[in-house]
Amino acid sequence: MSDEDVLDAVRALAPALRERAAEAEDRRKVPEASIKELADTGFFRLLQPRAYGGHAANPTLFYTAVKEIARACGSTGWVASVVGVHPWHVALFDPRAQEEVWGQDPDTRICSSYAPTGKVTQVDAGFTLSGRWHFSSGCDHTDWALLGGLVTDPEGRPVDMRTFLVPRADLRIDEVWDTVGLRGSGSNDITLDEVFVPEHRALSFGPVTALQVPGHAVNPEPLYRLPYASVFTTTISTPIVGIAEGAYEGYVEATRHRLRVSYGQQVAEDPFAQVRIARAASDIDASWLQLRRNIDELYALAERGAELPTTLRTRVRRDQVLATERCVAAVDLLMENAGGSAMRTGPDRVQRAWRDVHTGRGHAANDPERALVLFGQGALGLDIQDTML
Repeated sequence: MSDEDVLDAVRALAPALRERAAEAEDRRKVPEASIKELADTGFFRLLQPRAYGGHAANPTLFYTAVKEIARACGSTGWVASVVGVHPWHVALFDPRAQEEVWGQDPDTRICSSYAPTGKVTQVDAGFTLSGRWHFSSGCDHTDWALLGGLVTDPEGRPVDMRTFLVPRADLRIDEVWDTVGLRGSGSNDITLDEVFVPEHRALSFGPVTALQVPGHAVNPEPLYRLPYASVFTTTISTPIVGIAEGAYEGYVEATRHRLRVSYGQQVAEDPFAQVRIARAASDIDASWLQLRRNIDELYALAERGAELPTTLRTRVRRDQVLATERCVAAVDLLMENAGGSAMRTGPDRVQRAWRDVHTGRGHAANDPERALVLFGQGALGLDIQDTML
């Protein structure tokens, strides 16, 4: 199956995913049927190395598929994006870790919780992990977890930031996710109790940032020469763009038939409603166009083996946070004019999208000031104070 075939198959799933959106909210996790159908399309293998049956696809195609999924169901799109990007990260690890994950089953999926909230202790030949990691989206549908942790010296001072790869058998999932938006994402907590992780399953962010990782020895595809920050922050913004597109579609569809009783007027004939439609559509389109342009440029450079300039990497972060900001504002614009019926508990697409984009906006990757200052520093010729760019 070609990359484009995967995208076509994902698009064909949209009606079924949209139909299950309410079920995802009620269950507070994506239905198993949706995960299975997405897996059957080959979606979760798009960013997986070819050495393990993956596509190592152009990342723009992956993000396009994510957007299509999120347009149908925000929670499913969020989980698909986050779980779907993890094969890219595992491909950077030591080849021994990759073999452990995919050697027996190339359909193995991975979740994550990157914030270093647990305790890491360095021991002979590896580390032990204990504690709690939060907000692991889609963890119920995975067999491994990527967990962030700080490595400290004997005096307790942080000396390294690593990502640890842990099998499902060594962790526990606590079902604590109960939120206003993205309710179906199942972003539960993961807990560990003195779990040993060998050295080859612990990847330092230093080599990741320098784009010199052990996985390059077995995965030569240009996909794995992209910056972590660019890949993962776009992974967070793209579902929000898709959710906003779904809200726009839902609003336009409802507006065609809606009567504003107070004025005795068809809302479709209201010029002010028409202006909102135009503004929202433009902001959503602009968000996607910028995200796509930036990833296309990064990937083209990686294909040529060229340097990835800091100016482009800071632009990726700039446009990524502003894409989220614009899409949240666009959904707000539509929701403000959606009428009282949209506020009722129920399956209204605009209301669900409104809740979902505001919940997604809270992700750390969507902090606009922190990202925009990087671009400003670069534009002014200052040293950029962020090792995770």
